[in-house]
Amino acid sequence: MGLLGASITSAILRSFSGVKSVGFSHRDSTRQKARQLGVADQIVDSIPDCVSDADIVILATPICTFENLFREMAPHLQPGTIITDVGSTKNLAHKWAKKYLPGSVHYVGSHPIAGSEQRGVEFARDDLLAGAVCIVTKTATTDPSAFAATKKLWADLGCSVKSMSPVEHDRIFAEVSHVPHITAAALVNATSPKNINYAGTGFVDTSRIASGPENVWADILLTNSANCAAGIGRVINQLEKLKAAIAAKDEKMIAKLLAQARAKRAKLIEHKMKSRELL
Repeated sequence: MGLLGASITSAILRSFSGVKSVGFSHRDSTRQKARQLGVADQIVDSIPDCVSDADIVILATPICTFENLFREMAPHLQPGTIITDVGSTKNLAHKWAKKYLPGSVHYVGSHPIAGSEQRGVEFARDDLLAGAVCIVTKTATTDPSAFAATKKLWADLGCSVKSMSPVEHDRIFAEVSHVPHITAAALVNATSPKNINYAGTGFVDTSRIASGPENVWADILLTNSANCAAGIGRVINQLEKLKAAIAAKDEKMIAKLLAQARAKRAKLIEHKMKSRELL
């Protein structure tokens, strides 16, 4: 029942009649806030109470908790239950699900690209998913009907749904999400504390994602370590090119590298505008 989990239950309350949403958090204080805010039909005090009658279970917790949660939920799930999640890496989640969940239960990976630097149930919004892209992942053994039902769930909540394998997902999102977070964190850590208060909006915009919660992001990087390490290598390579050009005062090479980045970003913005991901 953090920002994303409570936003999903709030969106379910708004979007579906006749559907009961049940929420759980391991923190009693969060459960109390969730009850006060009415973000779900019911907030319960244990995992068995949360999942035992569920048709669909959505995990909205740090990724490294999934292994234990699968193990804890397994004895309490009905045959045919669909398990999905909102995690930012998918390969290990699929492997843990196969290892711990009963064969009668169907895991489908999900990754809605939505959220903010804010955290906690009090920041939940029932429109957080509206217009967001949601990646749904499957393997060769994924149940087709469970996969279709999961795609429909996210579409009904306002997402633009795309599908891919968990391996492809983790490779892509290392490049466009995980390494950018690493780079933003490195930029902030490389800046002198006595100078950082002089930073303007450019620095603030560039470093925005470094405000993400460290426990969530540590899990993301640890569960996609090889792809992230490779991505860091590519960033270092580009920095070395710029470093060499700047040290040599090679104006043409500096301009070329900066122009490449500007042109590539312009194409990105054009694509996002056409697909209405940016308004």
